[in-house]
Amino acid sequence: MPQYKVVELREGMLGGKMSGDKLEKVLNEYGSKGWSLKAITSVDVKGRIGPGGVSGVLVTFEKAEPPTHP
Repeated sequence: MPQYKVVELREGMLGGKMSGDKLEKVLNEYGSKGWSLKAITSVDVKGRIGPGGVSGVLVTFEKAEPPTHP
């Protein structure tokens, strides 16, 4: 059964506006650990106080579960 990891990336977490370079860095970081990209979902989160919101993405990774030894 595969394992999944969901990483939330918001504009503020990436140091301002999201860019392809910053997203690419995250993808390469998880890829180097054996995770494969499964999906990227755009999300808008409304602010807790006042109008406005934060744009971001949910990045879903997948990797095979390591075999268990009896």
